[in-house]
Amino acid sequence: QLQVTDSGGGSVNVGGSLRLSCSASGVINRMAWFRQSPGNEREAVAAIYPKVGSTFYADSVKGRFIAGHDVTKNMGYLQMENLQPEDTALYYCAADYQMKNAYGPLKPAAYDYWGQGTQVTVSS
Repeated sequence: QLQVTDSGGGSVNVGGSLRLSCSASGVINRMAWFRQSPGNEREAVAAIYPKVGSTFYADSVKGRFIAGHDVTKNMGYLQMENLQPEDTALYYCAADYQMKNAYGPLKPAAYDYWGQGTQVTVSS
């Protein structure tokens, strides 16, 4: 059974760091991170194609977040640096198993399996 599990959230002060992890069973085409805060729509944060290492980022996190993937462990991560209050949200990992390449890597429709979400809170 295909399954995606995300973890690693927590509470940090402004300027702090966190590393989120995502475990995805099976062979994935790509993995992405999305986030959603109360009253706001879900937004893309980052995506990675594990087999080639290509990464994509939302403008709001470029230079601060790094998406990676350990193929041997089938484990993805999102390293978040210099966190700001506006980064506070529920973060979701998502996996594309069906190669839905008609959708870009930062589009929710590209992904068919989602984690349960992990909360990130940044306090000033």
